[in-house]
Amino acid sequence: MKQVQGPRRTRLRGLLAAACAAAALVPFATAPAGASASAGAVAVRSAAADPGGADGLSPALETRLDRAIRTAMRTYGIPGAVVGAWLPGHGRFVRAFGVADEKTGEPMRTDVNTRIGSVTKTFTVTALLELVDQGRVHLDDPISKYVAGVPEGHRITLRDLADMRSGLYPYTADNGFERDFLAHPTRSFTPQQLLSYGYRHPNLFPPGSQYLYSNSNTVLLGLVIEKLTHTSLSDDVGRRVIAPSDLDHSVMTPTTYLPRPRPHGYTAQTLNGTVADATGWSTSWGWADADMVSDLKDLHDWAYDLYRGTLLSRHTQAQRLRFIPTGQPGLGYGLGVADFNGWIGHNGEVPGYETVDVYLPSERATLVVMVNTDVPYQGNVANAPGDLLATAVTSVITPKNVFP
Repeated sequence: MKQVQGPRRTRLRGLLAAACAAAALVPFATAPAGASASAGAVAVRSAAADPGGADGLSPALETRLDRAIRTAMRTYGIPGAVVGAWLPGHGRFVRAFGVADEKTGEPMRTDVNTRIGSVTKTFTVTALLELVDQGRVHLDDPISKYVAGVPEGHRITLRDLADMRSGLYPYTADNGFERDFLAHPTRSFTPQQLLSYGYRHPNLFPPGSQYLYSNSNTVLLGLVIEKLTHTSLSDDVGRRVIAPSDLDHSVMTPTTYLPRPRPHGYTAQTLNGTVADATGWSTSWGWADADMVSDLKDLHDWAYDLYRGTLLSRHTQAQRLRFIPTGQPGLGYGLGVADFNGWIGHNGEVPGYETVDVYLPSERATLVVMVNTDVPYQGNVANAPGDLLATAVTSVITPKNVFP
């Protein structure tokens, strides 16, 4: 949740910066660079990203983790959850909890498809960085070179957009956008329509000077990709990111599409504040920011690929993993990727669904958390249930690196 000039906070934001205020820019140390892509990258990933092998955790650790998850779900009002944790030397923990459908009581399954919200940003920015490696675009190019009409676009670079330092007002923080979407949650938006909501407001600070998580940034990067590739963003990401990473159940789809098996998603982001079933809601409002669908297996694999940069050059991946402060302790942001107290990846939210997809390089551990609610605990928008469950899990499995 981002704070945007005053007390009002937006919910339709894609998560990540739930408690972040704008912060002065101070460079972080560069994290280790990723490996260059190779023909055997996926095979290497399959072994390296699953160091726990087929064995489960020790009975004692599994009992503690199971108890922590169930307690967190009761406390935070989470109907259903899928948790996958892969820990070198300890094994793996893959389990579904609770229900996928509160009306029928259908149990949650580990093979469900879910909306991954702002984890989508990691795919969009990867596609952009591939174009950087090809020399077709440069991170320090101004956005005005590719997209007309952006306020101060001659001063805002693609790098500023990718690491959330553009100063552009988030379109999701506009009252008119929130009203228009929630009045018709199955409607479709064009990227230009989304940006127009943000353009109603002045820029919040000079580009490059501060951090502010804004979905407007990634929408613009999506338009750059479409301009350079002469194809739709969904087709380009599918061809150059999803397919080479061997992700069989991931798709970019700015529609109401959510294939079965799927959990019903529950949200209080409604005009009257009552909880609604958002399973059939459109994600066109998120587009390049938040419109993807995926599953546990693909998210497990992607967390490793994202950190290692298997589709990028070493130089570009090193730039990607330079994290800047965000104003929230333990949280840094790079180029479309975050550092959550050592866990590298992203979280995401759309109405009804929250996801955490992260990799801990110091332990070679992977964590995926998927829940079918975005209703904040005790009504505090900073208390996102998916993040809170990830905190509960990491408090048990990696107490030195607790997810913020």
